[in-house]
Amino acid sequence: MNVYLAEFFGTMLLILLGGGVNAAVSLRKSKSENGGWLMISIGWGLAVMLAIYAVGNISGAHLNPAVTIALAINGSFATDQVLGYILAQFAGAITGAALVWLHYLPHWKETADPATKLGVFCNAPAIQNTFSNLISEILATMVLILALLFIGANQFTQGLNPIVVGLLIISIGLSLGGTTGFAINPARDLGPRIAHFILPIHGKGNSGWGYSWIPVVGPIIGGILGALIYKLIFV
Repeated sequence: MNVYLAEFFGTMLLILLGGGVNAAVSLRKSKSENGGWLMISIGWGLAVMLAIYAVGNISGAHLNPAVTIALAINGSFATDQVLGYILAQFAGAITGAALVWLHYLPHWKETADPATKLGVFCNAPAIQNTFSNLISEILATMVLILALLFIGANQFTQGLNPIVVGLLIISIGLSLGGTTGFAINPARDLGPRIAHFILPIHGKGNSGWGYSWIPVVGPIIGGILGALIYKLIFV
């Protein structure tokens, strides 16, 4: 499989399963409605784990533009592949979000609140504060990148790494996700947000474009900081 196709497929799977748990918890008449934040955090961790198992040996399973940029800065990824990876990740995220919409098709009509529907696709802050929201995304993504580099520097039993990364996502979600929903991935937020804008979702509101730059800029800054801190201190 081509590395770009692998990134597309892996990100699509990530969003299908991650957005799927958002929908399961949020949409009316789902059997797991009101499952709570723990269920969401675990669901996203498992989604990342499975996506890495799916394409990790083909593309490295970046699945995240912030990871791709950080690894390029770290010198462990070819810069001439950065744009192709990012485009594949966004295409996969949009496709995965469309599949979530299709899977839960009857439930959109049963759910009255437009903000709840938007929350299936993308993030919104618990408390609207531009500076604090941006800092939250920067810090959470910085932790993600540092942890990924730490994990890569250690030897694990073959096949264990995706499980460790999945647990990392759960940890970030539980500890740092309560403020903004821990996008920590520009494609994870903006791709599904675009899908929300395009799709004929019953009773949807606006797509929250005023907030949309924070889950893009914050993770990119956090990723760059994580890579630079790792290079300065740990290499």
